[in-house]
Amino acid sequence: MAFDPVLYRRSNTAERFFQKLKAWRGLAARYDETAESYEAGLRLRGSIMWLLLLTTTT
Repeated sequence: MAFDPVLYRRSNTAERFFQKLKAWRGLAARYDETAESYEAGLRLRGSIMWLLLLTTTT
């Protein structure tokens, strides 16, 4: 299979995103007892990351 730079860029972006999510210790260790609370943590961390992105670019 030949190297595809577009495909690599997309997969690398996704991998870096998940590493940033897992840097939040509660998500990496999965301390939550229910799927709902884990999903809430994912949404919270994603929102924080998005807000930080907005405040650093404006």
